[in-house]
Amino acid sequence: MPTSVKEPSKVALKLHKNDTGSSAIQIADLTDRIVSLTAHAKLNKHDFMSRRGLLQLVGRRKRLLKYIARKDPDQYLTVVEKLGLRH
Repeated sequence: MPTSVKEPSKVALKLHKNDTGSSAIQIADLTDRIVSLTAHAKLNKHDFMSRRGLLQLVGRRKRLLKYIARKDPDQYLTVVEKLGLRH
């Protein structure tokens, strides 16, 4: 996915200028990858390995969201709102 497509969701979540590894940024990256793989899975219904990778990404994002909810509930609500995720 091109960098210009991913930037708007990540810019709003950065904690500082060079933030590349905070939990919120990782969740934004995973969300972008999940959206991309979901589109691929809809077109390629028999691609089971990509589907497995998609489920792993969803699980990883779920664990990170659970971590943020436990450590900083306000940041969790911000991430969910900015990325348009359900909570």
